[in-house]
Order: sequence, then structure tokens, then C-alpha cells
Amino acid sequence: MDTTAEDIVFDSEGNCNYCNDFIQILETQAKNKNQSLEQLISSIKQDGLGKKYDCIVGISGGVDSSWVLVKAKELGLRPLAVHMDNGWNSELATNNIKNLVDILGVDLYTHVIDWIEYRELMQSFFDANVIDIELLYDNAMLAVNYQLAAKYGIKYILSGENTTTEGMAMPNNWNWFKFDKKNIKSIAKLNSIKLKTFPAIGVYEYIYYTYIKKIKWLPFLDYLSEYNKFTVLDELQKKYNYKPYLYKHYESVFTRFYQGYILPEKFNVDKRKLHLSTLVISGQMSRNDALVQLKAIAYPSEEDLRQDLEYFLKKMNWTEKQLEEYIAKAENAHYIFGSERSTMENIRKLWKIMKSIKG
Repeated sequence: MDTTAEDIVFDSEGNCNYCNDFIQILETQAKNKNQSLEQLISSIKQDGLGKKYDCIVGISGGVDSSWVLVKAKELGLRPLAVHMDNGWNSELATNNIKNLVDILGVDLYTHVIDWIEYRELMQSFFDANVIDIELLYDNAMLAVNYQLAAKYGIKYILSGENTTTEGMAMPNNWNWFKFDKKNIKSIAKLNSIKLKTFPAIGVYEYIYYTYIKKIKWLPFLDYLSEYNKFTVLDELQKKYNYKPYLYKHYESVFTRFYQGYILPEKFNVDKRKLHLSTLVISGQMSRNDALVQLKAIAYPSEEDLRQDLEYFLKKMNWTEKQLEEYIAKAENAHYIFGSERSTMENIRKLWKIMKSIKG
């Protein structure tokens, strides 16, 4: 981690606040687990009695979500696998998902977003020059999972999010608040685009699903006694014909191009620093090996980067000159277009006050 994270602070030993905070999180997690795996599985099965499914597993084709699906089945759960297709799936991701659900015998629901509408929304985000273009995918993915959970009366969404491989906090200037439907709609208005078929979720929908419908979004891998990404990857390859990706979230062609080219070139952000630091602190990679990876481009080769660049231009109907002009433009902050982030922050503050009064 370095000063591209705007609020980074280094102590007298040269360790940054991100690493120190993450070390404390790991130590706390090791000592105090609020709920054991056995208790969780029992609760999921009990609540799912008489229902077709007892949990939802959002699956992208990446290692983390794939392992959640595997373990859910091994532990006797009846998951509905849910995938979001925004038109940027890599062939690897599609094959990984198919192999998993076929071998495990799991039902798969794939929500395919209307590509024309999605491309228009992406174009609005590019025109706005905001950093978190992936807000579109992440928000829609959250919305679809919560909507399906409510539809089937499911109380548990098992996520691939986990402390071991992604527990280090994301710098505030590297992405944006993911439940920000207002921000999406406001940026879309720049090009007179209205949300038609695009699933979206805002703060109040989140509160409805969480506190009224009692749906829990759980980092399932944190309940396992151990989660080692490289050990898991080896087993997925052997048993499920799984094909790996170079870096985290590279199962999407756009995410790969976004993280491997757009973020470094336009915003001076390299998310590999965060992802690799997390693996180093959790003992899954040496610092020297991580530094060696960071010296190279975020692609297997220059040719792979070139192929993705050409694919991006074709899919977005851009020329290379348009891409160059976009990269050269200054960044705009998300909040200038309207946001629900402050609403969520105020609700959280109010919730803490209410809990302290009751306590």
C-alpha cells in the first residue's frame, strides 16, 4: 500500500494504517466468532424447511464464490446459484460456472441485463469521469440477489466476501458506495438515460430487505475454520475442471480491463496493491512475491492487454482516440452528481445512538 490511498498513514516502523487495521481484524476474528459454522448451517436448514431453496449463493466464476457454492452443497444446504450477466463475461467464467453447477447438481438463475441499456449507462459513467464504473454491476448484482431472496422467502445470501483474501479496507478514493441508486440515476441523466430494465437498489430498499424481510447477507467463507485461496484453487481445478484467472475479479473482461488498465492509467489506482497486501498479511503470500508481481503489468502479457483493449473498443463502439481522450480527462467525484451515501452514514449514526441508549 502507498500514498495513492489518500488517507494512508505510516507508523514509526513504516507500517501503514491499512495493514495495522487488518491485522487487528484478523486477531479479533480469530478470538471472537459470533456464530459457529454448525449453528449457522442449522439455522439455514431450519428456516428453509418446506422451501425449494434454503439459501442463495451469488456466483461470478471467481474462486471465492465458487468455493462458497462447493461448501454449501458439502454441508447439506440447498442453494440457488445466482449469476449476473452484464455482457462482459469471459469464456473462462462461463465455463467455470457451468462446470460447477453441473457437477454439484445446483439450480442456476442467470440474470441477463439488457446490453444496450447497460452500455448507455456505462457511457454515462465514462462521460461523468467518476472512478467507480463497476458501481453499475455491483449495485445490480446486490439488487438481483436481494430480490430473488425475497421472492423465494430465503433469509440467507451466502457471499464470497471474506476477511482472509479481501478484509483490508478499500481506500475511500478507490471506489464508491455500492447501494447508491441515486448516484446511478443522476449520472444516467447526463445522457438523458432512464433506468428501464436495470435492477437497482438504494439505501431504503437495503433497509427493507435487511430489517423488514430479515434477509442476511453473510461472508460465508469467514465461518470456515480455514480458507486458503491457493489450496482451494488447487481443489477446484482437480475436482471441477476450474480454470484460474491472473488476479482477483478478472473473470469479467471489463473488470479485467478496468482494473488492469483504466484505473492505473486514468486514476493512478492499482487494486493489486490492496489484494496482494491482504494475501501477505494473512500469510498466503510472501511480500517479495507480491512485489515481484507489482513490477509487471496487471496482465499476463502485453498481447493479452491489447486483445482486451480492442474488445473494449468494439463493444463500446469507441475509437482508440476516444479512449485516449477519456484517459486524459480529469476525475470528478461521485458525490457532485447526487448520492445516498450521506443518508446511509446518518442512518448508521442514528442506529448506534439507539443501540447505546438501549444498552
